[in-house]
Amino acid sequence: IHLTMDSPMCLVENADGELHVVPGAIKYLMGLNQQVVVVAVVGLYRTGKSYLMNKLAGKRKGFALGATIQSKTKGIWMWCVPHPEKRHHTLVLLDTEGLGDVEKGDSKNDAWIFSLAILLSSTLVYNSRGTIDNQAVENLQYVSELTERIKVNSSSAASSSHDDEEGGDAQFVQFFPNFVWTIRDFTLLLEIDGRNVTEDEYLEHSLELRKGGGKKNLMYNLPRECIRNYFPSRKCFVFPTPTTPANMPHLDSMDEADLCGSFRKVADTFCRFIFQESRTKTVKGGHKVTGRMLGHLVKTYVETIAKGSVPCLENAVLAMAQIENQAAVDEGQAVYQSGMEEVKALFPVDMGQISAHHLRSDHQATQAFMKRSFKDENGDFLKALAVAIAKHYADLLIQNEDASEKKCVALLEKLSAPMAQKIKEGIYATPGGYELYCSHHDNMVAQYRAEPDKGVRAEEILEQFLREKTLEKNSILQADKKLTENEKKIHGKSKI
Repeated sequence: IHLTMDSPMCLVENADGELHVVPGAIKYLMGLNQQVVVVAVVGLYRTGKSYLMNKLAGKRKGFALGATIQSKTKGIWMWCVPHPEKRHHTLVLLDTEGLGDVEKGDSKNDAWIFSLAILLSSTLVYNSRGTIDNQAVENLQYVSELTERIKVNSSSAASSSHDDEEGGDAQFVQFFPNFVWTIRDFTLLLEIDGRNVTEDEYLEHSLELRKGGGKKNLMYNLPRECIRNYFPSRKCFVFPTPTTPANMPHLDSMDEADLCGSFRKVADTFCRFIFQESRTKTVKGGHKVTGRMLGHLVKTYVETIAKGSVPCLENAVLAMAQIENQAAVDEGQAVYQSGMEEVKALFPVDMGQISAHHLRSDHQATQAFMKRSFKDENGDFLKALAVAIAKHYADLLIQNEDASEKKCVALLEKLSAPMAQKIKEGIYATPGGYELYCSHHDNMVAQYRAEPDKGVRAEEILEQFLREKTLEKNSILQADKKLTENEKKIHGKSKI
């Protein structure tokens, strides 16, 4: 069970003109194994983004509502909450710092923050005030810079012909989030040329292109073309003013019941749409993203930007796959090793026993690997796991053999000790001593063979032991012969 996040935390910090990831937030994501739906809200500061975020999080407070004109949120803030409708999913809310904030004066990072919001989210909510006028569209200027700030393939930087560009746009679309435009404090009527229209029709009308050439028309059309090309799935919500201007600074502390009814109705419809229509975040190749994978992506993208390079979807996914697959190999190895601990404690065991344990643990390790691995297209990481397991198994086989040898040698020493004592005492140094020696010797071998659980080297060690005893056996035989001959001679003489 994952810890719930009571309030948002900063994920990407924008300080001194530099973007950095916040280690605590990455650590939080790394512990999150559920798949994620990522909703980012962008827009000029002071447009009431935080109210929407808090509403989506199902909380009254959380994201800083900048009642004073100074923008509180610097960077990208994150709030992870259990998804209200998708089971076993986490809803990750991202709040971008106020774009176009005069105080911070560094617009260089605004465009990167906007790009990051697109790279990380499955739904992008663009929040603006008043109407969709030309100014509102132009504030979305970052959209027209996206091709310079995001690459889909590592090779696409090199392509320049028109066909490639077309292909490039189509590729972008696959990985781009759904686009939702929320218009706040809308006071006009929803009509075009005296005809009532829906919110979505109003948005589409605002994005229509002007006919004719000329620099002015080109400038007017550029951001509109980009929005239309990159975000084929578009939705619009129009919010009336929630309360009187005097109450606006206290929006977050006001009771929902005190907000105007039509505003509350739009807010509820908006939340319902986001909960039902926002997809699980996916990356190139259609892989669904978990919190942990999102953590890798954030790190890779921010580090790439910090180095002055352009974030590339393909490279980020490859980097993430490297890390995840290596972790999957390590996890598989750990599963195999812990699976073999049980049999290791029983060493020495026979081949059938260790082999059965090996097959079972190998299967469990492969399953653990498959569950975590990601884009291991050539099976290189699975091969690496197989090699690691084979090496570990080979080590265990040697340990098992050593355990068997140790046990067998000790057993033979114990069983042969009484005979060694008898040799010392000269018990076998009598006529017929060899027969007695052989009978004791056979008895000892039978005792050895009757002893259970000697392991895989039992016979080998016994043969070695018997070879070593050949000399001893021969010398007792020779002595016996001599003694017997002498005895015969003595007997013969006495007869004479």
